[in-house]
Amino acid sequence: MRLAISPPSDSAVRKSLYMKLVEATVVYAVLFFFALLVGIPFLYMFTGSFKTNGQLFSWPVNLLAPEPTMNNYERLLSGEEIPYLQQMGNSVIIAVSQSALTLLFASMVGWGFAKYEFRGKTFLTIFLLFTFAIPFQVTLVPLFQMIVRLGLLDSFLGVILPSSVSAFGAFFMRQAMVSIPQELLDAGRIDGASEWGLFWRIGIPLSRGALSILCVLVFLTAWNDYLWPLIVLRTPEKFTYPVGLATLKGLYKIEYGMILGGAFIATLPIVLIFVAGRNQILDNLTIGAVKQ
Repeated sequence: MRLAISPPSDSAVRKSLYMKLVEATVVYAVLFFFALLVGIPFLYMFTGSFKTNGQLFSWPVNLLAPEPTMNNYERLLSGEEIPYLQQMGNSVIIAVSQSALTLLFASMVGWGFAKYEFRGKTFLTIFLLFTFAIPFQVTLVPLFQMIVRLGLLDSFLGVILPSSVSAFGAFFMRQAMVSIPQELLDAGRIDGASEWGLFWRIGIPLSRGALSILCVLVFLTAWNDYLWPLIVLRTPEKFTYPVGLATLKGLYKIEYGMILGGAFIATLPIVLIFVAGRNQILDNLTIGAVKQ
């Protein structure tokens, strides 16, 4: 006996398409709303960099510059007020160095926690997680005292070294490396690979996705960091760009246009990194997965 399956009626098909259209419309409307929340301040920052202080405080607020001027950028890039280009270079040096050191230390610690058994491993893992609850501000005084005793005050090393050891980075890499099949390591040992060789030839290649994500997170944190460089660095020629832009805010005068212009220039490397590396990061998210 054959069962006759009747095709859906035209009204049911139209109703289904209508519901999908309504759902898509609502989703895109919500996304567009949040895009405006993010985009309007960025647009105001860009257009405000072409305004004078008087135009910035005019009422009603105008997103577009009525009479655009390049005076803010000319003064900023000429070094008339602050050595902005040099400070941008300082930020690049600190962010790149901190990212490289953090990836090195975090990957080694994560590999040890993920692939080796040793006494006290459970306690150290719990202690590592416990450090997440300690605010960075609590460690400022002992860190500053350590930097002074080491003679690293007003130096790039004083900014880079304390931030290069990251408990979050170590735990993040541990979670990524724990999924690497143990069979690959056993096969490498049979072929005569050393433990260090297993780390560089198996652990690092299979953790490229996690390393890419951690690198972006660390670079963004170092690039936008203000508090620790403000405490360690003392001379304007060694300032990072956030500290340098903060000096444009004086007691009697605040250069809002120059601050907005400097902030806009500082966002360009971040945008370029995102545009250039988004596919690499997304493609590497599944590297190291085990096919069942």
